[in-house]
Amino acid sequence: MPKKKERMSQTPMVEVKEATKQRDVDLILKLYELRREKEMRTARVWYFAQFNPTSAADLAQLIANSQQSSAHYRMLTSYWDMAASFVLNGGIDEQIFQSANTEHVAVFAKLEPYIAEMRVLSGESDYLIHLERLVMKTPNVKAILERRRKLFAAWIKTAQREQSGR
Repeated sequence: MPKKKERMSQTPMVEVKEATKQRDVDLILKLYELRREKEMRTARVWYFAQFNPTSAADLAQLIANSQQSSAHYRMLTSYWDMAASFVLNGGIDEQIFQSANTEHVAVFAKLEPYIAEMRVLSGESDYLIHLERLVMKTPNVKAILERRRKLFAAWIKTAQREQSGR
């Protein structure tokens, strides 16, 4: 008896693309959920409202200490560098990720003026390289980074006034 040819089911390309997009959306939502974790929230508040580096030496000193601020810094920056690596290596669609997120740009805005020197000081030439590469793909990135730095400076002034009771 001749063997019947088994017909392989072929998924139309549209369905594959939609499934891939849905997977990317699910991964981005998972990243968002991780940002909502209690310790990560605390780190994010600290980073944007209190962290105000003025040099690469400030960053190096922060990383080298054992205070909670060091842990917050490392948690937040490594999180966004990891997420950027997923995008740059094709694990998450870049267009979907960039459309859904801006915090990685904000994180890099505080570091960008010092990142090259920080790499020299730390001896790590690829320190936060994924984050930098992804952020630098953002259209009009230099202007965006500058606007973010001005916004953060205003936030820090407000926080300082509130702390001093003015």
